[in-house]
Amino acid sequence: MTAKEKKPTLNRREFLKRSATVGAGMLAVPALGRALGANEKIVVGFIGTGSRGTYYVSEFKRAKGVEIAGICDVYEPNRRRAIAVAGNNPKGYKDFREMLERKDIDAVCITTPDHWHALNFIYSCEAKKHTYVDKPLCCSIEEGRAMVNAARRNNVVSQVGTEFHSQPFFREAVEIVQRGEIGHVSMAHCWVHNNEAPEGMGNPPDSDPPPDLDWDLWLGPAPKVPFNRNRFLFTFRWFWDYSGGWVTDWGVHLIDIVQWALQKDAPQAAMCQGGIYALHDNRETPDTVEVTWEYDGNTLVTFSHRSGNAAGEIFRHSDDGNYHHHGHGIVFYGSEGTLLACMSGYEVYPEMRDGKPRCKPKHLWGQSCPELPHIEDFLDCIRSGRKCICDIEVGHRSTSACLVANISYHTKQRVEWDRDTERVINIPEANKCLHKEYRAPWGLR
Repeated sequence: MTAKEKKPTLNRREFLKRSATVGAGMLAVPALGRALGANEKIVVGFIGTGSRGTYYVSEFKRAKGVEIAGICDVYEPNRRRAIAVAGNNPKGYKDFREMLERKDIDAVCITTPDHWHALNFIYSCEAKKHTYVDKPLCCSIEEGRAMVNAARRNNVVSQVGTEFHSQPFFREAVEIVQRGEIGHVSMAHCWVHNNEAPEGMGNPPDSDPPPDLDWDLWLGPAPKVPFNRNRFLFTFRWFWDYSGGWVTDWGVHLIDIVQWALQKDAPQAAMCQGGIYALHDNRETPDTVEVTWEYDGNTLVTFSHRSGNAAGEIFRHSDDGNYHHHGHGIVFYGSEGTLLACMSGYEVYPEMRDGKPRCKPKHLWGQSCPELPHIEDFLDCIRSGRKCICDIEVGHRSTSACLVANISYHTKQRVEWDRDTERVINIPEANKCLHKEYRAPWGLR
């Protein structure tokens, strides 16, 4: 069945209210493949081992009870490097389908470019592998729903790599918002800023691909185009064929936390404006962008990114009393107080009325590793049969909010969204953006 023929379906579900504790509220999912005991070794294979993928190899290696058995990448230098990092001489593969045929592999970690996530994930689920897939989940709403259906159909444990979900600072911040300590949140603001001006990633000419790269397989379901250095490795993110720019790259991380804190899993509307205003390179996605989401008529959420100025939001830290720039983060604006959260901590600033604080000031700053707890949650859920803290449905909903924003960018209109049917309500022709065309012979399964 082709991607066009495959239509996403959705049964209305009760919204998943997650507590900030990893284990709470998780539903049973039978473990498949080999029956795994509480202390049994989990054999893992990796698909995509660029810088991010090789980092995941090192983090899985740190986790207890893991054996790394397979490394797959279409670029031989990546493959060799990840095999060296694994340290136990796992078998290398160029085609992920060959690795998935192995019966001894229990779980797979996917860190390919975004345009490959859907097919990598669905093939993995059909091979009965528990699957960890990096964010953003996919490039289209249709792909995301197909991924959810594949995980449910095959009864596998799934985790989406929005690792902030397992970061202690964010989890505590979410609890504060959910308990109502800062009152009704009428607005939340997310941002990530950097400065690549003026040249950005440059304008390299098209060329022959490196001899140790299978460029056709790297492209996979994406359109056939000549090799260009900027379409490859990290900078693929700035081309529509492979990703959704900053809105899906960082936006998914941040909106994931916002939706969790607000206990809402989809916006009612989105508006996205921006363009290439700061850089002179060959990117396609905007280098400057502003997104506004509306939730249930009572909360406005914004996401800002700029690539021509790195100054972040400025807040005072209780630890030292000084003002600090935060290059990324989330601010929840409540009737009783304001909460700032980022990867290094959080802080609560009370609203004042009649000279008295409306809530208690709080702060927690420090250092942590966000990926390993998220990986350990995935491994624990394989052994216990629980749902992961960022199960495929949660990741799909976080990614969908950003994909809806990009639909607004492409249509240049405010998009009204129906979370149950996963359709655009007010612009019927915009629903063509829910689908991503695949290059033959690939098709959404």
